[in-house]
Amino acid sequence: MLSPVKMALCSSKQGCVTPLRKCHSTADPSALLDATGSMKRRAIFEVQTEILKVMTNELLDRGFTWILPVMLAKSTDPLWPDSSAGVEKKIEVDIYGQKVTAMQSMMIQKRVLASLGPERFFILSPNIRIERRERAKTGWHLYEFTQLEVEIAHGNVKEVFKLYEDLVTRSMITVGERLQRPLRLLGRDIRVPETPFRVYKRRELQEKYGKNWEERASEKLANPIWVTDLPREFYDYEDEKAGVWRNFDLVLPDGYGEVISGGEREYEYARILEKLERDGLKRGEYELLLRLAKDGRLKPSAGAGLGIERFVGYVCGVEHIAEVQPFPRVPGIVPEV
Repeated sequence: MLSPVKMALCSSKQGCVTPLRKCHSTADPSALLDATGSMKRRAIFEVQTEILKVMTNELLDRGFTWILPVMLAKSTDPLWPDSSAGVEKKIEVDIYGQKVTAMQSMMIQKRVLASLGPERFFILSPNIRIERRERAKTGWHLYEFTQLEVEIAHGNVKEVFKLYEDLVTRSMITVGERLQRPLRLLGRDIRVPETPFRVYKRRELQEKYGKNWEERASEKLANPIWVTDLPREFYDYEDEKAGVWRNFDLVLPDGYGEVISGGEREYEYARILEKLERDGLKRGEYELLLRLAKDGRLKPSAGAGLGIERFVGYVCGVEHIAEVQPFPRVPGIVPEV
């Protein structure tokens, strides 16, 4: 009999319905009890450990400050009006007589911190996004995951591109050099991408691949690409004179999809207020951000977040992102532990 995870990922009549990668039994935590599944999981965790070691050491060597995350706050990333967002509900609780929300990303907190100091920092930030149940089939989505978040006061898109290209390639080089045994067990050959990654505007890819441009482009890529000018949340900088958004995604090859999202940030009070109202967001949830902007203390910044599970899954060649987590958080499924 199929496990609940397996049943959510596969159709008994049509076989596997995951569009980019096949379903796999190691998406089920019970696979840890199986010798082969356990060995594969350990290999994945070894690769993940090496990637995190390389990336955090590289950031520390470059003078970044390591900040601890928060999980409950009055303000969190609204993930709106991002058309690719698929959150079913926000987790809200009352503490000390006030409503707070589980962190969907520390975007608002990063903007405040970059303005008040330190100006260059990173966070291994847990996110809770209760994804729609049908997203179990994509192979990309989890409802709990971790991002490597970076923010740089007075930074720009090109600076963030270079930083993440270095983190991606150096971690992959190190894994390829040091972890041959785990890679053999995973059946994975490391192909380190060439840098700099090519840059495309969203409109170019839409014209070429249509509505599902991200999936179709990812399937055909041989190297990661940056995709820019994405109409998104109020905090991403929108250059109205040029008619473009100064933001981006990094899309991986081999059908692994988007792994990094980021951009330059809005910092002028009038623009932030205008965009909050345009998007139908509650001003009261962003009062500190607005006060800093009104007082001229909200600094311009740029940054991004890299999905750890997605990137580790790509490096390891997993068939479903659930294989990367010891206790998979697959949309629509609540495991025992």
